[in-house]
Amino acid sequence: MLNQQLDLTFQALADPTRRAMLERLTRSPASVSELASPLAMSLSAVMQHLDVLTGSGLVLSEKTGRTRTCRLNPTALSQAETWLNARRTEWEQRLDRLGSYLDTLKSQGNANES
Repeated sequence: MLNQQLDLTFQALADPTRRAMLERLTRSPASVSELASPLAMSLSAVMQHLDVLTGSGLVLSEKTGRTRTCRLNPTALSQAETWLNARRTEWEQRLDRLGSYLDTLKSQGNANES
């Protein structure tokens, strides 16, 4: 289940328009028209991007009257961050082991030269 959620999150983050919309939502919740105003695209295209963002769980929306307000869902971002940090830690450990091994080889080479 988590892998499917991560796939949806990274798919949503892959598009620059959706990242711009998320960037806007980091400041405060916004209506669909507020999200659409700086974008050079139709309202239906904006709605398609919002569908991807809400489908991934990155954005939550609520309709009050005729206005749909969107807000960022930090939980979905933190799940992606946790996954990325685990990969980073894994690779840092591998690189540390490689560095230790290379230091061992270097010190053995210096000992053989003496």
